[in-house]
Amino acid sequence: MKNYELIYVLKPNLADEVKEAAQNKIKDVISVNGEVGKIDTWGNKKLAYPIQKFTEGFYTLVNFKAETEIPKELDRILKISENVIRHMIVAVED
Repeated sequence: MKNYELIYVLKPNLADEVKEAAQNKIKDVISVNGEVGKIDTWGNKKLAYPIQKFTEGFYTLVNFKAETEIPKELDRILKISENVIRHMIVAVED
């Protein structure tokens, strides 16, 4: 298994339940064939440039270990999610 970091930015005007549901869905996808490490919620931060007319976003960083197919599935899910405005998954060197 490899180490990965996922950072995703949600729309800033979402209810807390929706933010928590997004986080739980990501944890569920990773838990199938991997293990969730640290989840660091940064909260609302100013964006460097407007995205979908938003100037702020709700940032969350997730460290996890997984096989190579899990990041591909996460990428697919986050791309079609209407609440996620940006995301990035990177492999972390040991």
